[in-house]
Amino acid sequence: FLSSTHTTKYFRAMILTAETNAIKHLNELSLKAIKERCPSVPAYALPKPNYSDKKANDLTKSIIDFVNLSGGFAERISCEGRVIDQRQTITDVVGRCVTIGRIKRIKTSAQIGTADVAATVGGRSIKVEVKTGSDRQSEVQKIYQQQVERAGALYFIAKDFQSFFDWYNLNFENHE
Repeated sequence: FLSSTHTTKYFRAMILTAETNAIKHLNELSLKAIKERCPSVPAYALPKPNYSDKKANDLTKSIIDFVNLSGGFAERISCEGRVIDQRQTITDVVGRCVTIGRIKRIKTSAQIGTADVAATVGGRSIKVEVKTGSDRQSEVQKIYQQQVERAGALYFIAKDFQSFFDWYNLNFENHE
């Protein structure tokens, strides 16, 4: 029998292996698509995909590319407001450069609380909220999730690519 320390290390290693298997699968899908797009380029000259799920942007890109490479359609949704830069740089009478004015932020007209990724797979609408590290869903995002699910769409909170990959395959196992 293994001690609890060895058991913990063993399961941690298994989890890391599983995570890399999902990312590895995505890298293989991407490389296959690159080879199909560029059949005359020798294999050694093709760019090697290098997906990750360590940061929110990396995880979002991995999810979008995986859905698109698997025959679905996915896109990033951004509901940030618009920035209007009202600053001007002028030279005063003494010859100094001075910046005057301000940056103004206008609220978004998009749905507040919207998910990070919108996708369609096999005719089903999917919304994916990306949360990494200690990031948690806001109350507005929880209300948005309820609205999406009430309308019959699927909603998933992705904390890493492996969990999204498993969820996707569970819900769309015959789609790829």
